[in-house]
Amino acid sequence: MHSTAALLVERLIAELPTDAVITDPASMDAYRWDRANDPDAGTPLAVVRATCTEDVQAAVRLAAASGIAVIPRGAGSGLSGGSTAADGAIVLSLDRMREIRIEPATRMAFVQPGAFNAEVKAAAAAQGLWYPPDPSSFEFCSIGGNVATNAGGLCCVKYGVTTDYVLGMTVVLADGRAVNLGGPRVKDVAGLSLTKLFVGSEGTLGVITEIILRLVPPQKPPTTLVASFPTLTGATDAVLAITRSTRPSMLEFMDRPTIRAVEAATRMGLDTDAAAMLVIQSDDDPAVAAAEIAIIEQICMANGTSECYLTADPDEGEAFVQARRMAIPAVEKQGSILLEDVGVPIPRLGDLVLGIEAISAEHDITIAVLAHAGDGNTHPLLVFDPADDAQRQRAHAAYGKVMDLAIALGGTITGEHGVGRLKQPWLEDYLGADVLELNQRIKHALDPQGILNPGAVFARQ
Repeated sequence: MHSTAALLVERLIAELPTDAVITDPASMDAYRWDRANDPDAGTPLAVVRATCTEDVQAAVRLAAASGIAVIPRGAGSGLSGGSTAADGAIVLSLDRMREIRIEPATRMAFVQPGAFNAEVKAAAAAQGLWYPPDPSSFEFCSIGGNVATNAGGLCCVKYGVTTDYVLGMTVVLADGRAVNLGGPRVKDVAGLSLTKLFVGSEGTLGVITEIILRLVPPQKPPTTLVASFPTLTGATDAVLAITRSTRPSMLEFMDRPTIRAVEAATRMGLDTDAAAMLVIQSDDDPAVAAAEIAIIEQICMANGTSECYLTADPDEGEAFVQARRMAIPAVEKQGSILLEDVGVPIPRLGDLVLGIEAISAEHDITIAVLAHAGDGNTHPLLVFDPADDAQRQRAHAAYGKVMDLAIALGGTITGEHGVGRLKQPWLEDYLGADVLELNQRIKHALDPQGILNPGAVFARQ
């Protein structure tokens, strides 16, 4: 080990709590990848498992003094390689920082970044409150990771995404200073909106160690409608008409490959001949929800649905929601996947879905599409056999084509998973040279050494 690196490890061990620093290669292996399984993951110098803001400050300060990179990491559930380890870097894990405190009077949660989304929901529910953002991975993704990528979820069509609930945070900067941004106030426009700047920054500007979240009254039991369609166009036209006429609390899309993968895993009796299926919910008062769902059912019928199934039973409705949540794991059983996260304006959703179908045929690669259809955010899953080199190359070529298609349709390369390392090559095509330069200027101002998550979002300098 190089003397500078060896000295850094010694100082980390001396300044941090017992067992906070891991250097054993076998033990560090679990911290090298997130769910994207980036094949270029490196081997870190050490893993630091922080327990508090002061631990994070010590680790960042020592790394900065040595010029060694720091890779912040939450639960490792990311899907774009945002916490992929780098050779010789420090992986700064926040998985031990799990404290949650609920203040019912102000409807706020004070949370450390390692707490799971599900744990925050449960703590809020115990006080008669609700934390709405709900990624499909809510049971095992961390709040810190949610904030770092501005995660969304199944109910974001009505209730918004993570940034809509972040009131404040504590951030450790690249020089080891801790700053408090925002705070327990509903309205605050003093100074630049730095809190919003750090939401979605993927650990490239600072390390988030405390978060203040806004909570809301609990969601009412939803009414659920499941509609199957013989054509993709019928389903996407229905989505557009629904969003023009109503405001459902959930509007999710699955195409035929996704439906078949979920049916194989659940044996729920889903229509595997359908080209697409929509899972729709309304959570208003029962009479209002019934009226809204009736309007949505009429829209689905007008757009050629082959079957509509309606239920006001919360458990039965939740079974369909769980089927949608497990779509990614179900597709993963069919092979390795490259997971996209592109989004387009809702009127272009049909063009995107049909374009992906054409790309799938052109490259002879299965692409399963699921979507938060109500806001145009899709998750195409490209399935391939990693042992088949030709198939792997076709899958990567198709991945780029899907990204290019989304940009051409006025869309984005990521709606909620983040740029990470896997989508970084397309960032300039999406942002444009001037906006990318502005992003890089901000990055350099806050991290002049470039030690915070190098290679994520921005090309490594």
